[in-house]
Amino acid sequence: MNSSEIRKRYLAFFEKRGHAVIPSASLVPENDPSVLFNTAGMQPLVPYLLGQKHPAGAHLVDAQKCIRTIDIEDVGDNRHLTFFEMLGNWSLGSYFKKEAIEWSYEFLTSKEEGLGLDPNRLYVTVFKGEEGIPRDEDSIKIWTDVFARNNVTNGLAGDDGIITKGVRIVPLGKDDNFWIAGTTGPCGGDTEMFYDTRPEDGNIEETNVPFEDLIKSFRIMEIWNNVFMEFNKNAEGKYEKLLSPNVDTGMGLERTTAVINGKTTVFDTDLFIPILLKISELIGDESESSQTPQAKDRAKRIVADHLRTSVFLIADGVLPSNTDQGYILRRLLRRAVRLSDVLKMKKSSLFWLADVVIDIYKDVYPELLRQKETIKVEIDKEEQKFRRTLVHGVKEFEQMVAVNKKNSIKIISGHQAFKLFSSYGFPIEITEELAKESDLTVNKAEFDHEMKEHQDLSRKGAEKKFKGGLSGTGVMETKYHTTTHLLNAALKSVLGNHVSQKGSNITSERLRFDFSHGDKMTDSQKKAVEDFVNEKIKESLDVTFSEMPKTEAQEMGAIGVFDDKYGDIVKVYQIGKDQTSNKIPVSMELCGGPHVNNTNELGHFKITKEEAVAQGVRRIKAILE
Repeated sequence: MNSSEIRKRYLAFFEKRGHAVIPSASLVPENDPSVLFNTAGMQPLVPYLLGQKHPAGAHLVDAQKCIRTIDIEDVGDNRHLTFFEMLGNWSLGSYFKKEAIEWSYEFLTSKEEGLGLDPNRLYVTVFKGEEGIPRDEDSIKIWTDVFARNNVTNGLAGDDGIITKGVRIVPLGKDDNFWIAGTTGPCGGDTEMFYDTRPEDGNIEETNVPFEDLIKSFRIMEIWNNVFMEFNKNAEGKYEKLLSPNVDTGMGLERTTAVINGKTTVFDTDLFIPILLKISELIGDESESSQTPQAKDRAKRIVADHLRTSVFLIADGVLPSNTDQGYILRRLLRRAVRLSDVLKMKKSSLFWLADVVIDIYKDVYPELLRQKETIKVEIDKEEQKFRRTLVHGVKEFEQMVAVNKKNSIKIISGHQAFKLFSSYGFPIEITEELAKESDLTVNKAEFDHEMKEHQDLSRKGAEKKFKGGLSGTGVMETKYHTTTHLLNAALKSVLGNHVSQKGSNITSERLRFDFSHGDKMTDSQKKAVEDFVNEKIKESLDVTFSEMPKTEAQEMGAIGVFDDKYGDIVKVYQIGKDQTSNKIPVSMELCGGPHVNNTNELGHFKITKEEAVAQGVRRIKAILE
């Protein structure tokens, strides 16, 4: 069963059980500055998990594009990736633990509608209770009943988490079985499902080892997670009971595809094999590489992973830069370039690898095919730019070597290595390679210390910048969100209808709005935009919304990416629609909210900066006074 069949079966299974199939949101969160990317399937649905009504109803199912870079150093092992698809089904204040767990078991084990897994190779974990939150006795009872009904052993492990004869349910602590996407927001205990990937190694129940050791040894692999969102963690760190608890489930498509096909790594699936084959083709004579087979395989996997992620990021409007999402994209591409050189791949290989990635996903994510040329051009531009940087970085390294040798120093200090990283984008691996060629070593511990300090400072800066946690519901965030609609309308009025939104980022202090436009705005154009927005604020225009079929919204002229981002029923926000004369509103956009009720709530709009962020893309930063 390939990845496409698994994805289709999952969506069909839950659609048959009353769930509306919704499309994946962009990798870049809308109006959520607390994170750079959607790292989990639940993040685009946070407003609805907090009580807002979803246009498609209370039961949803989707395949959500996600990115996580926290485990980037682990990429290349059997299961860690930067980009992945999370299959998820959702209950917004409707069904809860019983239905979620029973459907999970049914989909995993059913041969007719599900994956047909052997139930005797399934193991589950539940939240054992910590920090004043009690043990999840409900989930324990439901799993015990489910296994018993299907003649599967159903013993409960003790606090030590050791698997002994008959044990199948393991209570674990907050670090393992309590889930929250960021620092604040909807959260709760979860139950996770694991599958024994190596039954030929003997009966797990005879090993008498802690469950966590089975995870670390890759004997078992997590394939599904049901989060029971009963709480909202506020900015003060307190857990408040939600009025209506929700169910958030997630199944990683890549890991599940590996498990279903009896593979030991996610890279041995149809989602990666074509990319890895193309990499081998672009290497040519692999005998020229001095790497061990294991190191070579890991390098190929990292190139495949990073290139795949880069393709999806560019398709969602991210371009290489030195800040935010663009910095992550730049880091991924440059690491892929470096490893392509280590593998002795032909120059500009990443350009051709992009074709393979797009071909794999073109039917599921048609935006990749539509933006094929843009994706390839941006990847190639970044590769060429990095190659020019490499030349300057190598010169700097050679100067360091000369100084060190003059002083009889046979080591590149951590500070020197960090300078190469921060100034020239040299990953530590490049510096270590160059040092080895010059019979030098690198003080890796010192470098790691400087890197950790740098990361801590960056993290503290981000926490200060985004101290409000998950935004989108605060007063100022709501005002700025509504203001972006007026700004979009103003830019179209002043600059022309070619203007389209390329992204936005909102905090409680300011808004940031990216839009398509080729030239720097003149002072008079900026003033005209400010005057337009402030005029509409003074006019005290009502802000209203309607739910309607997507085709009707399109016919009305609402702004939105109709093909991919929204479901069949959409929410259209209108600013300044006169219900009596039915005059054309100032702004009419597909949006999930939140918004003020009237523009007179906004204050005075002022542009603080206008700048270029990429070719053909400008950025405005503005405040409300």
